[in-house]
Parts: sequence; structure tokens; C-alpha cells
Amino acid sequence: MSPALPAAYAVPFAELALANVVREYPNAPAHLYAGPEELVAPRTLHPAFYGGYDWHSTVHMHWLLVRLMRRFSATGDLPATLTTRIREVLDTHLTRENIDVEASYLRGRTHFERPYGWAWLIALAGECRALATPDGDRWADALAPGVAAVGDLLAAWLPKATYPVRHGVHNNSAFGLGLILDAGEAAGLPAPVLDAVADRLRTWFTDDHDAPAHWEPSGQDFLSPALAEADAMRRVLPVAEFRTWIAAFLPALVSAAPDSTLLDPPVVSDHADPQIGHLLGLTLSRAAALRTIAGALPDGPARTALLASAEAHLTRGLPTVSSGDFSSDHWLATYAALALDTAPGR
Repeated sequence: MSPALPAAYAVPFAELALANVVREYPNAPAHLYAGPEELVAPRTLHPAFYGGYDWHSTVHMHWLLVRLMRRFSATGDLPATLTTRIREVLDTHLTRENIDVEASYLRGRTHFERPYGWAWLIALAGECRALATPDGDRWADALAPGVAAVGDLLAAWLPKATYPVRHGVHNNSAFGLGLILDAGEAAGLPAPVLDAVADRLRTWFTDDHDAPAHWEPSGQDFLSPALAEADAMRRVLPVAEFRTWIAAFLPALVSAAPDSTLLDPPVVSDHADPQIGHLLGLTLSRAAALRTIAGALPDGPARTALLASAEAHLTRGLPTVSSGDFSSDHWLATYAALALDTAPGR
């Protein structure tokens, strides 16, 4: 499959990710301190994923580095010198010793980064395996204890997760579990765990209808609750069933004359504000979801409208990816890669 991610982004995205994964400060550890003995440097708690401001962001910036290697090392669009730098960083961070520490941390704090950070760890492991090189296999093997920890945590949590989290930030249930379904098999998650993920999505969402899309976006969304849910259901329903489901869930979006606020790129009044700036990510995550949902629809006005809206969101979001402001530079490139690497209609 030829890459949808344009080669022009290979070098700038790689440089951005490399800078972030080794930048220990500023750091926002989501760590509940049990006592003064735990007042240690971030890399002591997280020897693999200490950079990039917070744990999930550095995990998905590692994913971005591997994705760029997979897409562009062989084509020459990622220069050999840059590939070498990426390999050195990943060899330093993705070791069995480091991941054993990360896995132990996850197992000892069962709600930490649930499910968003879990999902990005699975995506990273799956991307390493998909690289299909000795480097990628070595990194995937090193990540195995983290994958096993996430698998066990999912198996314990899903039966208790009576209700989904529906808002548009990190612990949105649909987005996280959707990523896990995409990468779980390649990452090495057991089939029963993946089946449980799919079953939970169907349990949560099958009966949903008339989503209040006119409420979106909320003031600090970087995910669309409605589109994240629809994209998750796209993964677990046969095409014909999905088309029936989404016609009930988002009727204005998939009608013969689409008219939905979800098609309009959000207004971002202050790019430097860390919370308002989340809306920059919304332009990119919406673009990815609109493209994949369009791919499940038949040819017609709705499909055309969704693809046009995805392009409008990309046009709004892409220029903001590397602004020099750390509050957005530490994470936006990952969402740009997700959106660009989702071929229209796929």
C-alpha cells in the first residue's frame, strides 16, 4: 500500500518527535504520591516514557517515530542520518529493562492512563511489529511486558465498565478502544481481550440514536464524542449494519442533504492556551474520523460531504502542528499523521 502521509511531512514530524521524547521538562506527571520517597525525577518513574510533557504524549510520539520509519526509511524521504538518530533513541528507550518498569507502574496503578495511554502503548507495539524489520521486532519484543499489562488491565476493567466516557478528551472510551482494536492483534493482545473490547463497544453504543451533535464542540475537546463513537462502531459492525446504525445515530450527517455542525471546522481563538488549544487537535482527529466513516458509506452526497469536510479540517489544522509553542508541539503531529495517513474513503 502506498503511503497516504505525504513525504514532505517526514522530516519535520520526525524532528518534532525526536525533540519531544527526550525532553524531560516541563513535565506533568499524573502520579499520586504516596510519600516523600516518591519525589523523584520523571525518568525514574518512567525510564522509557519520561519526555513529551506527559506519559501518553511521549508514548504516541514514539509511535510517530516508528510510523515515519515504516513509511519513509525505504523511500529515502527520511534521510539515513535522521533514521539513525531515531533508531538510537528507540534503542535507548524501548528496552526490556525499561518496559518492565513501565509495566510494573501500570499494574500498580490500574486507573493510570485508562484507556487513552493504554491504547497508545498498544498502537506503539503494533507499529513496531508492522515495521517488519529486526529493529521493529526488537522493539516490539521489548514492549511485550507493557502489552501484557494492558491486556490484563483491560480484561479486569471492561466487565466493570458499565457506562462509557463520552466527552471529547483523553479518557473518551470509544477513541481509546478503537485504537486498541486497530493495533491489538499486531501488538500481541490475546484474541479474547480483543473480543471483549469489541463486545463492550457494541454493548455501550448499539442502541444509541440521535446524538446531540449540535452540542459539539465543547471548549476543550480534541476528540469529537459523536465521531469517535461512530468510528468505533464502524470497526465492530458489518458495513450494512453500520450504515443503518449511523443513519439513526447521526441522521443529519449522513442524510441526502448533510447539514451538521460536525462538518464545520472549530474556531480556535487562542492557539497558545493549553485547553482552548485542544481544539487544534480536534481539527485533525475529526479529519481522520470523517475520512474513515466516509469510507463505510455508499457513494453519494453524504460521502462527498464528509470527505470535503475532512479536507477543510486538515486545511485548518495542519499549519498549527509546529508552532514553536510547546503546549501544542508536544502532541499535535501525531494527530496530523493519523489524519494524513488515513486515505480518503479507506
